[in-house]
Amino acid sequence: MSIEEKMKEKVQLLKQKDSVLILGIESSCDETSVSVVRNGQEVLSNVVSSQIDIHAEYGGVVPEIASRNHIINIDYVYNKALKDANITASEIDAVAVTYGPGLVGALLVGLNFAKGLAYGLDVPLIPVNHIAGHICANFIDFKDLKPPFVCLIVSGGHTAIVLQETYTTHKLFGSTLDDAVGESFDKVARIMGLKYPGGPQVDRLAKEGKNNIVFCKSHTFDNPYDVSYSGLKTAVINYVHNCTQKGESYNISDVCASFESQAFDELINKTIKASLESGVNKIALAGGVAANSYLRENMTKLAGQKGIKVYYPSMSLCGDNAAMIASAGFYKLKYSDFDCDLTINAQPTLPLDTSKSFLA
Repeated sequence: MSIEEKMKEKVQLLKQKDSVLILGIESSCDETSVSVVRNGQEVLSNVVSSQIDIHAEYGGVVPEIASRNHIINIDYVYNKALKDANITASEIDAVAVTYGPGLVGALLVGLNFAKGLAYGLDVPLIPVNHIAGHICANFIDFKDLKPPFVCLIVSGGHTAIVLQETYTTHKLFGSTLDDAVGESFDKVARIMGLKYPGGPQVDRLAKEGKNNIVFCKSHTFDNPYDVSYSGLKTAVINYVHNCTQKGESYNISDVCASFESQAFDELINKTIKASLESGVNKIALAGGVAANSYLRENMTKLAGQKGIKVYYPSMSLCGDNAAMIASAGFYKLKYSDFDCDLTINAQPTLPLDTSKSFLA
């Protein structure tokens, strides 16, 4: 019997098991994380080693430095996760790992570590899409949350509105046609001299400012759920440049408040529209930008006025972490078929597994 056939048998047995311990590994960018999660929701440990202070010096993540630090950190993080969970490696039922999207060198560190671990422990390897992991962070914090629901995915690399049909299947309403919203926040923050990561800095300063600057008009797209951020980002950058070149001062808090509202208001309205038109009265936020206070407060307020309940992960689960990967691995194990392929490679660009469009 081949290794693949043996693992398929183990997966079938785990599908029937009442209590499943998944060890999750996340290394797609600049956080090295290992977590132990039972049945997709009970977090026994979630260790995250962040490199923010290292990359802040460069104003953004340097891929080679990120990969090197993952190599340095991963063994310690793994052992601490086992210790915090109060288990031994032999108790692990399966290993879930991010295989994309992300920085290829960073992904390879976690993926190769996971392959070796799965092979050594003789347990299934579950490859997880990083974005699916962000969605599953909501299942950890909200035990009563079940599909279907509309999910707004907002991160440094992704912006999309999807219908989460089941624990493992989605349909796409719309997405950004260019920049992701989180990427735009970082670029706007950088032009104003704010520290990396820029999103939290913009969010903090926006609370002190006024929404009194119109940077650009809204656009109409063929797909009413699509959005675009390159124009807004460029308009803010041009505004700051023009003020600087003319020797005129500008209120940085007002710029942050105006940019933030224009970045999110359209996205909030389109997500609520998707919820109403699909007849699903639940909205979940997912991704690092889900930590933004303006987005949380206004989505909750405006959706609530329409009778829609809004869910968003705790701050510790918004950013990259292995608990969400372990959770996604559990639901993939339970509700879908997949290959336990130890030859799987890292995928720096990896779409969320969706149908072409909700409208199609």
